[in-house]
Formats: sequence, structure tokens, C-alpha cells
Amino acid sequence: MKNGFCARSGLGVALLVVLLAACDKDEAFTVQIPETDSLPTSAQVNGSVYQPALVDATDERIAQLKVPSGFAIAKFADNLGKPRMLAISESGSVYVSDREAGTVTLLRDTNGDGRADQKQVVANIKSVHGLTIHAGKLYMVSIKEVYSATLNADGTLGAPQLLVNDLPDAGQHPNRTIAFGPDGLMYITVGSTCNACNEPNKEHATILRANPDGKNRTVYAKGLRNTIGFGWHPQTNELYGFDHGIDWLGDEQQAEELNLIKPGADYGWPYIYEDGKYNPYPRPPGDTTYAQYAAKSTSPVLLYTAHSAPLGMVFYTGNAGAASGFPADYQNDALVTMRGSWNRRIPSGYKVVRVRFENGKPTRVEDFVTGFLIDANRAQFGRPVGIAVHPDGSVLFSDDNNGVVYRVSYRK
Repeated sequence: MKNGFCARSGLGVALLVVLLAACDKDEAFTVQIPETDSLPTSAQVNGSVYQPALVDATDERIAQLKVPSGFAIAKFADNLGKPRMLAISESGSVYVSDREAGTVTLLRDTNGDGRADQKQVVANIKSVHGLTIHAGKLYMVSIKEVYSATLNADGTLGAPQLLVNDLPDAGQHPNRTIAFGPDGLMYITVGSTCNACNEPNKEHATILRANPDGKNRTVYAKGLRNTIGFGWHPQTNELYGFDHGIDWLGDEQQAEELNLIKPGADYGWPYIYEDGKYNPYPRPPGDTTYAQYAAKSTSPVLLYTAHSAPLGMVFYTGNAGAASGFPADYQNDALVTMRGSWNRRIPSGYKVVRVRFENGKPTRVEDFVTGFLIDANRAQFGRPVGIAVHPDGSVLFSDDNNGVVYRVSYRK
């Protein structure tokens, strides 16, 4: 078997039998995912591990990156260690987190040539990851803490002030992200501690919401395995987030999920995935059946290639008339970084994609920046992570493998 389960369960289906001839075997194997534990659960899973080799981001390799007609891509900054998430101020100060180094670095392009000419570490916070700017302050989130720091006129920061110190422990997913919604409240993502398990802490696998000072924290939505990139559609103010699918279900499962995230909703993890499929382990707690749990779970609005690893997400709202502003039809579409797979035979991700919205609703996903995979998928020179819109209309995104921040601009 090469692609996970030979049969996939759905609502109300407790027993599935298929011939493993479809999975390159001759004998029959019974896939059984019963509604309750009155019958044994039986399933075969065969996962794959494949990671392309890392090579340098040379000028020649960057030159062969593919972007839509009229666009250009180039280095904005390099030699940055392992840059992760980005935040950009109205004045064009670019802030980059490095979780491993525990730093936030300020990048500035003072001469307007599209490349940073100033680089300065402005904060040292262990495991810092998510960044956002709100009301004249940079907010920074690590595994268990949230800090804020005043933005100075030159882009440097005031002394960080600790707002929260009791977010849940990390486990498998330590990459917290943070943003402020149209309601002026703070939203924090907290991934699961595991691939698929019954979490004892109700704040794991959630998006949390709190006051700007970090107080009155509540669970906004749950059943989200690891939603790192999220944001509000500029027209509808609806919250969308891209969730990471469960590993070890096969090359084509679980698909990455784009969710419309609503208060109080449950998105199914770890029991239900995609459009109502049953995860064989763990089963829903207590006397709850799979069908019952699926009925109260919210399904995704779009699915994307399994194991692509969505990281950053930003809605494009740049001024089309700005120096590097994108064409008008990009307005209010989302750009998402796909860091790339390791749990499938043929690599997925290693790109930036565009999520098309029509009448305020997502309709499809298409490539935006590709070409980081080379040598017939045997090597890669970039795994996109953070992404943000610059005041000049360009888009910046980071690569935490080769320490580069890239700039995508539109040539008028």
C-alpha cells in the first residue's frame, strides 16, 4: 500500500472492505473503523518520508523562479539565520522573527531600491515566532509568552512588556502566531502537542482570543491541528485560516484545509478530517460516535495538496497605484506560503500560492511563486514561511532554510 488507507471512511460508514490489488497486493484486507468501540478498529497505514536536499539560493537559481507575467522576484535581505514570521510597519520597517536564535531583526530599505540596507536585532526573546503590529506597538509571541513593545520613529523598539506568560506548552507544534481582528481583540494560534491525540489541555489545537492586554483569554475555535497562517477578509471581515493536516495517513491524506473560522466552532481534529472522513486513532471520547462528532464538526471551505505545510497567510490590500502595487484583481485575495512536505513520496509545497476570492468567498488556489524545487525534485533552495505586504505594494516572504527574505514586485 502506497497511499495510506486503501479505503476511506465517511459519514455513517462503519465497515469497508477492498481488495489490496488497488494497493499493489493480491490479498483482501478489511478496513474497519466502527462507530463505537463495540467492534475492533482495523486499518493499515503506510507513510512516506522524502526531503529534497538543501542547496544554496544562488543568483542563477533565483533567476529561474516563476512568477506571473509582469511580476519580478529578488532578494530583499539575506544572511538572516532562520527567518520565520514577518510584520511591516506603515513606514516600511520590516520585522523578522528567528525562533531558533530568539531574535527579532529590523530590516530597512532606506534608499528605496527594493533591498534592505540596514539590519539590526531589536529584541531578544526566547523562541519568539509570531509578530503583528497594532496601535503603535509590535506584539511578539513565543511558546508561552506574549510581549508588546512600542515602535520608535527609527524602527527600533522600546523595552518589551510581558502581557501573557501562561500559554500552553508546545510539544510538536511550538509555532504560535498572533494578530488583531477587526474587533480590536488579540487572536493567538496554539497548535496541538502531537500528530493526533486526545489533548488534556482545552487550549491546545485552538485559536484563542483575548483583550489587547492579554486578559480575558478564551477559546475562539477548536479542533484546529496547527493553524499558523490566518487573517480576516478585508471586505467581509470573516476569519480564514489554513490548517495542517494529520501526518501518516498516506501521501494524499490528510489534505491541508482552508477553514472559515467562526466563534465556538469545532473543526474536527483529531477525530474527523476533510469532508467527514474518520481518523482511525484516536476515536471520539466516551460514547460519542464518529458520525455524531462529524455532524458537529465544521468542514473546510477548500482543500489543498496534502502535506504542503501552509505557514504564512496575508490578504493583499496594497495600493495598486503604489510603486510596486499589484494589479487590481489581486485585491482581497490571499497569498499563502507553503513551506513544503516531508511525509510523501513526491514533494508538495515549496511555493507561494494565491487563494482566489469571488464575492468575498474563496473559490480556488493557484500558484504564485514556484521553482524552489529543482533537479527533478531531488533538491530545493527555499521553504517559504512568513509573508507580509509592504507599503510600496510589494510582498515580502521569508525562507528559513537559506536565511533569505524575498521581495515580489509588479513592474508597471
